[in-house]
Amino acid sequence: MWLYSYLSNKVSIFVVLLLICLYVTQLSSGYFTAYEEQENDKNCFCELRGSINDCSCDVDTVDHFNNIKIYPRLKSLLLKNYFRFYKVNLNRKCPFWPQDSKCAIRFCQVENCEEQNIPKGLIESSKHHSNGESGAAYKYTKDAQEPRCSDADDFNSILGFLDTSISDQAHKEFELWAKHDEAEEDFCIRDDNQDEAQYVDLLINPERYTGYKGDSAHRVWKSIYLENCFDTQNQNNSLPDYIAHLDLRNLCLEQRAFYRIISGLHSSINIHLCAKYLLSESKDFLDPQGIWGQNLNEFKRRFSPETTNGEGPHWLRNLYFIYLVELRALAKAAPYFRKEEYYTGIVEEDEETKIAIKDLLSVIESFPSHFDEHALFSSSREGIKFKREFKEKFRNISEIMDCVGCDKCKLWGKLQTQGLGTALKILYSEKLNQATVSGLWQKPNLEGDHIFRLTRPEIVALFNAFGRLSNSIFEMENFRKYLR
Repeated sequence: MWLYSYLSNKVSIFVVLLLICLYVTQLSSGYFTAYEEQENDKNCFCELRGSINDCSCDVDTVDHFNNIKIYPRLKSLLLKNYFRFYKVNLNRKCPFWPQDSKCAIRFCQVENCEEQNIPKGLIESSKHHSNGESGAAYKYTKDAQEPRCSDADDFNSILGFLDTSISDQAHKEFELWAKHDEAEEDFCIRDDNQDEAQYVDLLINPERYTGYKGDSAHRVWKSIYLENCFDTQNQNNSLPDYIAHLDLRNLCLEQRAFYRIISGLHSSINIHLCAKYLLSESKDFLDPQGIWGQNLNEFKRRFSPETTNGEGPHWLRNLYFIYLVELRALAKAAPYFRKEEYYTGIVEEDEETKIAIKDLLSVIESFPSHFDEHALFSSSREGIKFKREFKEKFRNISEIMDCVGCDKCKLWGKLQTQGLGTALKILYSEKLNQATVSGLWQKPNLEGDHIFRLTRPEIVALFNAFGRLSNSIFEMENFRKYLR
């Protein structure tokens, strides 16, 4: 009897412990959870809680960190001249289908930037770069082989045979090889060095709803999701704007990450449009002015479970995923960004920009649960294959942005795509890893041709793209207040 009672107590304790373990397992999610149960009993569908899938932190942590620490700093930084002028080619033809749906609405147009309003330092820097006088390719040009010191004759006497043995054709081929090597790490098709590229003032061309919609806009996102992601079980294409959340369970980590990045970007853009919606328009025929503000009904239409087959909250959660990806990229490249000059030719402001950048980077580095980029793309043959496909698909998406019929939408689509591509380049750059391991960032001054380099348009795009994500998370809090 005593033994029976003892064993019964032991079994009871074991059952209780087992139930506790199962309960805790239900509440928590692993770092690479493919699926999270639909959240129940919410006051609002945008009241997100719990972990961010495929990441090690939760929504509340990101909300507080962004809204209190990151957003105010970014908002101030992006007003600086270095970040407000973005060089882009908005005249590239769509390579995938005829552009027969150009938006004629006034608010779709991009206001041109007068050259006298652009800081001279930016123009000089742009000409310097377009002439090939920077980057790894420059050292293979013929000009780079010319001695530039007072004792040039002595150098010629010693190294003359090297100069005469390399033909002009060889110089050009070396330069092409170097440019190819540089482009191999790019996740985007760059166009800022093309003849038609022009500077755009982002402050006078803000991202907001312009009235551009319909089949043209739908075709762009449909192409991005259905042609550049992966097959879905939704064969009738009745819901082409997303891959159903449940289907993600059947995908590997790299495919899930790719989808969540694209979905997060899409969600962010939609939040911007809802937060700066064209509410009304003045009657002035010659100079109509728009009035923009929050459109709560539009936000609910795009994200509520009732209008999205229950997917809206998951799309919003993907916004946090892409935010963490770009946050990690900024943290990883922080030593590089601290060495940048952020030169515009306006001495006092350039110094302020460098101070603001260092302050922002310190805050970013303090984040406790950064995205782990090493979990993607293992060194196995399959991992290398995924990385190559990931890059090819993303380059394809950067070209699809040339098919957007609204110029202002195209501007911000291209900028945010290039910013995201720059973040991915940083996270998976072997050259950046080499520079970090070699201790390059500890040197007082970087060489003119160091291992890893970002162009100014890449830097501007990355910080502005991250600013857009930060703004989206901040606007989410505003929508929550109204929906409560």
